[in-house]
Amino acid sequence: MKYIELNSQDEIKETIGDETRFFFDCKPILSCYKKCCQNQNIFLYPYDVIRLKNRLGISSDVFLEDYVNIVLREDSFFPEVLLAMSSELPENPCLFLEDSGCSVYADRPEACRMFPLEHGFFFDARTYRSRRILFLKPPHFCDGQNEEKPWTPNVWIKNQGAEVYNQMSRKWYEIQRLFQNDPWAGEGVNGKRGKMAFMASYNIDKFRDFLFNSSFLKRYKIASAFLDKAKRDDCELLKLGCAWIELFVWGKQSSVIRLKK
Repeated sequence: MKYIELNSQDEIKETIGDETRFFFDCKPILSCYKKCCQNQNIFLYPYDVIRLKNRLGISSDVFLEDYVNIVLREDSFFPEVLLAMSSELPENPCLFLEDSGCSVYADRPEACRMFPLEHGFFFDARTYRSRRILFLKPPHFCDGQNEEKPWTPNVWIKNQGAEVYNQMSRKWYEIQRLFQNDPWAGEGVNGKRGKMAFMASYNIDKFRDFLFNSSFLKRYKIASAFLDKAKRDDCELLKLGCAWIELFVWGKQSSVIRLKK
């Protein structure tokens, strides 16, 4: 996702519409094939982690330990998660890149799935509303942009199976936007509340254990139908985790979760 300030008018003008026509194709015969999978900063969002750890058949704990880099920028109050690149080869390829291509293609991250598009959300503080924005910015080395296969963003997103990814990143964006200001009251992101918020978003297996094997359900009231889904479905559990973060960090109760009286 890409974050745009209200005063970044030049970047806003570069956005494209849902039905803007563009040309692109990616295939092994292109000289640039797999270059976009090397030496990249690929940001992972919580739903990306769910899809990848399930694809690999490992826990989110193990995935976070073995496959990502967690970074905290100076101007941020919540960590960002990047897919680790291999340091064993000079090209620094993605850990999932093989000679034949991506080994986790069906569950590849949203950033890879959307390429050559980038999408983000534009928040207008005057109306307190956000809207999705799209960019077409393939790197200079990409020969796929010179192909003659026509697309529109709407068709491309459907073709790449990115609809659910977009929906889940929209939910995560609303949380990330709240982190533009420091909510930790001097405790810092590595304090207890910061670690709990990270668990509820990125370490979904640990959050499930916390939800069902602690005093959590004695303190919080959750809609029974929602709770039943969260027992079985990581995606539904992530939605609950996002709602809990808003309550736990900012005290925002919702129809999904609230404090018991």
